[in-house]
Amino acid sequence: MKEIMQYINRDSFLHSMNPLSKIAAVAGIIVLSVFTTNSAVLALMVLGIFLASLKAGLQQELLKQFKLLVFLSLSLIMLTILTLKSGETLAYLIPPGTFTTAGIVPITTGALDFGVVLSLRFFAMLFAFQLLVVTTKPSDLMKALLAIHIPVDYVLMFVIALRFIPSLQIEGQRIHEAQLARGYKPGKGLRGKIMSVKPLLVPLVANSLGRTQVLGLTMDMRGYRSRHSVESNKLVWNKVDFAAIGCVALMGAGIMLGSFM
Repeated sequence: MKEIMQYINRDSFLHSMNPLSKIAAVAGIIVLSVFTTNSAVLALMVLGIFLASLKAGLQQELLKQFKLLVFLSLSLIMLTILTLKSGETLAYLIPPGTFTTAGIVPITTGALDFGVVLSLRFFAMLFAFQLLVVTTKPSDLMKALLAIHIPVDYVLMFVIALRFIPSLQIEGQRIHEAQLARGYKPGKGLRGKIMSVKPLLVPLVANSLGRTQVLGLTMDMRGYRSRHSVESNKLVWNKVDFAAIGCVALMGAGIMLGSFM
């Protein structure tokens, strides 16, 4: 099973970029995603990120999260339909004549538009962040965060948290396979998946706590608590870095101009 949120060693234009420029581009995409409410702009943003991953040969890493994002998108759209009533009524979740003469839970244009906007925001944010993680070495990411004067303790916590994601994924898969080998059959469908979570979480959490204790002891043995700073090498900028930041800046300028027109 291939790990998620794990650095992939490959020769691409995203790998050659300065980690500072990638952090700036991702931060810009997140800010623009939050402040824009135009679904067309968000869709173009998601398309641009996917085309960049396609150029770098990393589209499969984004497609791994597609099912989760689709489920999240449908949940958000359903939530907005249930809670937001604005715009024209297109249909009803419970059609007229089922329980009453009038329809129940109207599906409005405002609810659908807001649900789509929220979904596209999550797509843009997650895709951009995932490209940052899979194309940047943890050591380079640490250098970039230290270069913008983030305290070393917070940098270390962030990098360790990122590394724990693929570790927990592998550990969970091993526990699941061990339970199946012992004859545990949670069943099929949605009920089977829910039943398989409980016996998986208990050993996974226990193993994770044990791993954190070992990590803390290792840091103490290496004298981490006496360190106040970490030396960082000079980060080199290239044309791709300026092009990426320029594209995000132009997109932000276009959104600002569009909001005033």
